[in-house]
Amino acid sequence: MSSKVSKLVATYRQHLTVPWQAGLAAVQRVIFAVYDKSDELRLRANTEEFALVTQQAGKRWLLIDVTDAFPEWMSAQEYRDAYFECPEDLAGYPGGELTEFIANLVAQLKTRILAEATPETVVALLGVGALFGLARVSTIVEGIKDAVPGRLLVFFPGEHHPENHTYRLLDARDGWNYLAVPLLATD
Repeated sequence: MSSKVSKLVATYRQHLTVPWQAGLAAVQRVIFAVYDKSDELRLRANTEEFALVTQQAGKRWLLIDVTDAFPEWMSAQEYRDAYFECPEDLAGYPGGELTEFIANLVAQLKTRILAEATPETVVALLGVGALFGLARVSTIVEGIKDAVPGRLLVFFPGEHHPENHTYRLLDARDGWNYLAVPLLATD
């Protein structure tokens, strides 16, 4: 395991030692594990370390990988061949997002979370980098946060700027202001 990923696991372990306060607003139960995009494969290879730390803290672990969400959605579309012939037909949605895809993804995530998560569950969202250019992570998080009874851990390949609570996915020009708890691979 790389030292950066090890440090992120250690930061996560330390965060889990704090007892979970009941009655928090959904936004206060969202955690962003922020890491450099170059560490994506290392992080993926070590997600079981996060699961183990979660279980050692007496919590349940539910990993949801959204990496293939768009190709799976697209393959089910009746007009997929036309979209591939003319991809600009997919462009022009409000804010550059694919609203039908997002609605479908949020519905699928909520269904799974409501079926499998308890107030003692960490729902870990992996693969959000694959949504870049298709959906904003903030839109997905806003869409599912109320369905998570425990904690929502978003593995976030990007940056966090603490001075204004801004998160930037990958190397996006603009970020967004979000009050999630940031976990960083600190020294």
